[in-house]
Amino acid sequence: MNGMDRIEKISTERKFAKYVSQNILGMIGISAYVIADTFFISRAEGAGGITALNLVLPLYSLIFGIGAMIGVGSATRFNILRARNDERAELYFSNAVMFAVILGALFMLVGALLPGQLIAVLGGDAQIVKIGTPYTRIFLMFAPFFMGNHICNAFVRNDGNPSRAMQATLFSSLFNIVMDYVLMFPLGMGMAGAALATAFSPVVGILICCTHFFSKRSTVRFIWQRPSVRRIVEACQLGMAAFIGELSSGVTTAVFNYLILGLAGNDGVAAYGIVANTAIVATSIFNGVSQGAQPLLSESYGKGDRTSVKKILKLSVGTAIILALLVIFVAVCFTQPIVNIFNSEHNAKMAAYALEGVRLYFVGFLFAGFNIVGTGYLSATESAKWAFVTSIVRGVVAIIVCAYVLSWLFGMTGIWLAFPAAELVTTLLMLVAIGGNRSLN
Repeated sequence: MNGMDRIEKISTERKFAKYVSQNILGMIGISAYVIADTFFISRAEGAGGITALNLVLPLYSLIFGIGAMIGVGSATRFNILRARNDERAELYFSNAVMFAVILGALFMLVGALLPGQLIAVLGGDAQIVKIGTPYTRIFLMFAPFFMGNHICNAFVRNDGNPSRAMQATLFSSLFNIVMDYVLMFPLGMGMAGAALATAFSPVVGILICCTHFFSKRSTVRFIWQRPSVRRIVEACQLGMAAFIGELSSGVTTAVFNYLILGLAGNDGVAAYGIVANTAIVATSIFNGVSQGAQPLLSESYGKGDRTSVKKILKLSVGTAIILALLVIFVAVCFTQPIVNIFNSEHNAKMAAYALEGVRLYFVGFLFAGFNIVGTGYLSATESAKWAFVTSIVRGVVAIIVCAYVLSWLFGMTGIWLAFPAAELVTTLLMLVAIGGNRSLN
């Protein structure tokens, strides 16, 4: 290895460490307020509150998924075109923001008119509808801000400022956690207070991102223009994996809720709420690796630098495997304390379901980490078809099939095993997709 190669190797690895570490911290910050919601709601409303929260999680996933698809896809397209000195790059930010407003308005309409009916459709009984309606109405009214936060964060990160992107997510999450407590307990606002804290947190994130956009180092500009359907479709093709990655948790939650209600009732759904919300933290770690590597991959790919693309992919996969082993170790060794945190009513039946759930479910992250990193790599290198196929198999097809088959064979144990089984199937497909990707050949 000559001197120049050694400098380039160090530069790539240092960039990777910087981007990935800061994105992991940022993504953990995002997941932290979901955990805070679950904890405070469990204290204020008990198992009924956790059940209501878990039933509306698919709505969160849909909103976050749309924001991630538009944001990650547009920012990736921006990075690739900028690496090629293409002037169209600067049009993608403003187009993304406009579509976030348009699509977010649809969720606002549903939140204003049909929140209770929505919870009932998702499986809530009269008690759960009563508990969950204020929460659902409020967070749906802030849908444009949730989407906008994803977009701003992605563009700040791809514009070479991962530190500011991390600060935005961490401070918005800290705001949410503090306000969760203040609004729910000293002010006694219950579920409505939790929703308000969550709803205003992306506003904080957007404001922090704006400090980058208005700085001299920013190359991102908002340009008034007519919204372009063609441009948003081009962006969403590269952001589809991010969309399905977010949506998959919602699909999993909806399918599991339906099956668990038949197997174990509200106690089972509450137990799954503990498992699912704890798993969000683990998922956020791998999303941090994937999204941290994405700007580096798309820039190297845009320049035609296949050596760097291969190097970044190897670093991403190696990091994901090490973190997966760490996540599984923590989940297995600290299962009881994790469940106890959310079991304020000391519900023995719910605790028994949750203890088994955490231990079995988390084994799937050994494969999920590789799959999340793999889909991010495929999207960043314009392999949109493979990114879509692997994402749809992982997030929809495999998880639904495995959940139905394994729950029929093994009951609640089969529910917990469905996630590891689906991720294993996806891993086999992912190896084929990455092996045939043209950026490595």
